[in-house]
Amino acid sequence: MFYGREDLIERLVSLFKKRTSSFVTCRGRRRIGKSTLIEKFAERAGARFIKIEGIKPRAKLDNRKELENFAMKLAAQTHCDSSTPDNWLNAFLRLDGQIRDDGRMVVLLDEISWMAHYDPMFAGILKGVWDDKFSKHPKLVFVLCGSVSSWIKDNILDDGSFYGRRSLDMVVPELPIRECVKFWGKAAERIDSREIIDVLSVTGGVPRYLEEIDPGASADDNIHRLCFMPKSPLREDFDEMFADVVTRQPQFTGSVLRCLKDAPRSVSEIARELGMERGGRISDCLEQLEECGLVVNDSGMNPVSGKRSREEVFRLNDNYSRFYLKYIEPIKDVIDRNAFTFGSLDRLDGWESVMGLQFENLVLANLGTIVGMLGFGNAQILSAAPYRRAASRDGSRKGVQIDLLIQTRRSIGLVEIKRRREIGREVIDEMEEKVAALPRRRGISIRTALVYAGHLAPIVEADGYFDAIVPFGRMLGAQVQIH
Repeated sequence: MFYGREDLIERLVSLFKKRTSSFVTCRGRRRIGKSTLIEKFAERAGARFIKIEGIKPRAKLDNRKELENFAMKLAAQTHCDSSTPDNWLNAFLRLDGQIRDDGRMVVLLDEISWMAHYDPMFAGILKGVWDDKFSKHPKLVFVLCGSVSSWIKDNILDDGSFYGRRSLDMVVPELPIRECVKFWGKAAERIDSREIIDVLSVTGGVPRYLEEIDPGASADDNIHRLCFMPKSPLREDFDEMFADVVTRQPQFTGSVLRCLKDAPRSVSEIARELGMERGGRISDCLEQLEECGLVVNDSGMNPVSGKRSREEVFRLNDNYSRFYLKYIEPIKDVIDRNAFTFGSLDRLDGWESVMGLQFENLVLANLGTIVGMLGFGNAQILSAAPYRRAASRDGSRKGVQIDLLIQTRRSIGLVEIKRRREIGREVIDEMEEKVAALPRRRGISIRTALVYAGHLAPIVEADGYFDAIVPFGRMLGAQVQIH
């Protein structure tokens, strides 16, 4: 079930227009479909394909086992010598011997951090073989892929020895909303958009999770089966995913991540919650969580100064991680004993509040789609991010929090993102307060917009206050029922 990714595949295919080899890095969270993307690219390009995946490090494994695995997988695809090479130099030279120049060739070294785990010289050896051998093949696209984005960043992207050698660094994001709907197939034509939103509020746009959906089952039944039964896929996946992508200070990084499960936080707020001084340790954790795609920095442009906001705010943008931390982790022992009785999503404690955060994530992850629907046309977007400003201590200045603030040279768009069963006139009152409290430069026009899921009272549209109103079902696509 491979949907979307056309833009990424086209970028990769275009590398074959060059007359030289290409060195590519491919990053993204676990289960996002990185390896499948490269396989589909090779297929689309009509290229010969070699894929070698590292073995996940664990007790009783060592560098020789990784080399043995490398040799066996290479031999299975090329019928070359399968004996274990003495070192990575000889392993890479053996691979080079299987690269032909009579046609297009794609080589994928997958889970590269696992492969390199036991040899600190791995990256340096690879660089030398690239310079001397791999780069000499004019029809080769050589791809390093991994879930541990920090390893690629530290050892390849930020390593000066690889400067000038990379043709493309590709970060694979979650699937766009309209591609997610395709996992429901024909059933999407009969399903209320709220069912799809409920599922996506748990899975996000992660292809591997979406593949587990039963299109004929309700959202509640799907979530029960995927999350709240012993050995169910989403009951099990978080610990494995987190262990794979977090390589530095895993316990402390987990604590930082948990600080974000209820709301976005600044570094200072995280420090206060953890009872420690603000410092580089927290920033290092946040950078690692950003690299693996679990957290996003929401710091946009200050509407008064026109410069990037000085206070950086971080948001947990991975819907599955928040759902796991809020609802699965606290009762995982009960789930494992098959003693948890699941009724429906809306019976989960605080679900409406969490649903609001998850719904915002879905909208913000599809900014390209929503900006077009809000009528900004061809205006150059200078900043598009959530915005918040705290109230002054003396009460002279009101605080303001805006779900999405879109800024162009001449206008500012305030976007309210609302998921609620019934949405009435109060949404206009809330937006009027935000417009009044928002600081801004002179000569700037204000536009207002509402993106919603739920039943919208007729008075909201009839009032004419919002310049644009977008039901989320429209983002899902015409094949979905909008209610």
